Amino acid sequence: MESSEDTEEPPLPLALSSFQVSEEFGFLLPDPLTELPAPYGPWMELAQQLPQLICSHQLRSQVHQMPQLSTQHLQGREELHLAHLVLSFITMGYVWQEGEEGTVQVLPRNLAVPYWEVSQALGLPPILSHADFVLANWRRKDPNGNLDTIIALPGGESLRGFILVTLLVEKAAVPGIKAIVRALSAMLQRDEQSLHRALEELAGAIEAMSEALRQMHDYVDPEIFYSVIRIFLSGWKDNPAMPHGLIYEGVSPEPLAFSGGSAAQSTVLHAFDELLGICHRQDTAAFLLRMRDYMPRPHRAFLRALRAAGSLELRVVASGDARLRAAFNRCVGALTDFRSLHIAIVTKYIAIAAAKARARRAQPGASAGPAEGRPPAALEAKGTGGSHIFSFLKSIRDTTREGMISV
Repeated sequence: MESSEDTEEPPLPLALSSFQVSEEFGFLLPDPLTELPAPYGPWMELAQQLPQLICSHQLRSQVHQMPQLSTQHLQGREELHLAHLVLSFITMGYVWQEGEEGTVQVLPRNLAVPYWEVSQALGLPPILSHADFVLANWRRKDPNGNLDTIIALPGGESLRGFILVTLLVEKAAVPGIKAIVRALSAMLQRDEQSLHRALEELAGAIEAMSEALRQMHDYVDPEIFYSVIRIFLSGWKDNPAMPHGLIYEGVSPEPLAFSGGSAAQSTVLHAFDELLGICHRQDTAAFLLRMRDYMPRPHRAFLRALRAAGSLELRVVASGDARLRAAFNRCVGALTDFRSLHIAIVTKYIAIAAAKARARRAQPGASAGPAEGRPPAALEAKGTGGSHIFSFLKSIRDTTREGMISV
């Protein structure tokens, strides 16, 4: 019998499914599980009460009473991702329950050992990252498509808004992720018409991401973000509040240091940079490369495959096609605008909020009261990932703009 392969479309250079990237959801985990198997009830019970337990200062004592559970009953990546999400949130609550002046040096064995095992299975670090906080932390609240988080921390509606707006940015990127694959295929086939269409789709997706990101202003209160939420995204690397890191009892006798959650851990923007050939400056590029260690293993592989796929910019320049050049530059311009918008949001939610917090601290009697009730000061000039936030973001924005092809 003759093969039917001759009549099929030529294979795409990258199949999204082989990198656990969804045609519908992109880098988001499609339809995450919301419950772990019965043996893990103690984890789920704690995770579902985190805001109350943290605010009443009871989480640490509850963790100490928690049984040490084997991870052998976890099956499949959905269960592993939910377990990692749950253990990540419990860990952040445990470490930061008393604020930046009441941190711990040791994560107890009954939490540290299973957390480490689940992290190893997924290829993720044992700390809350973008992969947990956003990609795996969503559920459908009702048949109308309204969304909610699975696990929460203190911060109420502002925390929910912060997670879900970030999720909407990831969802808006999906047509752009699919356009990457089409662009690479068009490059291989030297099909400039298809390449132009793919670049226009990519630019439209990046513009839609900016529209989604603007909703942050509607759903997240800057004071709550800065004073309540932000500390729970902070890590124990490059953080003056935890200069020696954290000992994971039963895993390592030496302290380990991991960065906190950061937008730099989103695979989407790394993927767009790779396709468009955006080259960041050395120190910035080194930080971004380190942030890839906080992405799911298959998503890191996707970025490596993109890097190996050849230069889109060179192909566009070599074509001499003004329409292609304009479409390429529209993508770079949209990405520059997105990064400018991110700077504006960070200014509002961190720089201005930090200035207000400093002014309050300077008032007479401001030091009275428990430490955990005061806004954190250790990362005033840094992102939760540990970068010097404004020089970092402006450097990324400026080098993105430099990626334009001159006409």
